Amino acid sequence: QVQLVESGGGLVQPGGSLRLSCTASGSIFSINFMGWYRQAPGKQRELVAGITIGGSTNYADSVKGRFTISRDNAKNTVYLQMNSLKPEDTADYYCHYLVVVTTTSPTFAFWGQGTQVTVSS
Repeated sequence: QVQLVESGGGLVQPGGSLRLSCTASGSIFSINFMGWYRQAPGKQRELVAGITIGGSTNYADSVKGRFTISRDNAKNTVYLQMNSLKPEDTADYYCHYLVVVTTTSPTFAFWGQGTQVTVSS
């Protein structure tokens, strides 16, 4: 089993910054994809940013130029640096991994428990 533990959420003023972290533990052969999703009250969960095992990244249009995703493969950790935060960035943020557990296993999807980000003055 693989567990994801997130940290770094909180309350920040508009224009401020936060850095989210997510670390995986358990039986892991490789992590093919790491991503951050968010879900605001009354809205669907949406992809914020993702990064592949090769380092390719993609971002939602709403966060391009403000958020940066990065990964530390040795630590099974993904980061989301969020700058110039806006009230509309307020949401629960979830990390999402696509994990190969063994050399012969399929890819499994895992989710973190979520961390709340509130942008308000």
